[in-house]
Amino acid sequence: MLSWLIENIATIIVGLVVLAVLVALVIRMIKNKKKGKTSCSCGCSGCPMSGKCHKEEK
Repeated sequence: MLSWLIENIATIIVGLVVLAVLVALVIRMIKNKKKGKTSCSCGCSGCPMSGKCHKEEK
């Protein structure tokens, strides 16, 4: 088992770094969603879907 870990340490480290980046992105998206920020940065007035992503509050 230890020899397998030593042989694959580079792959394991790269995988952990990629996983950490993905987790950070998901956490950031969740925080932005809770703050009311959108992914289109509110510059989509000419976008055909602008009515769907920016509903007017009543």
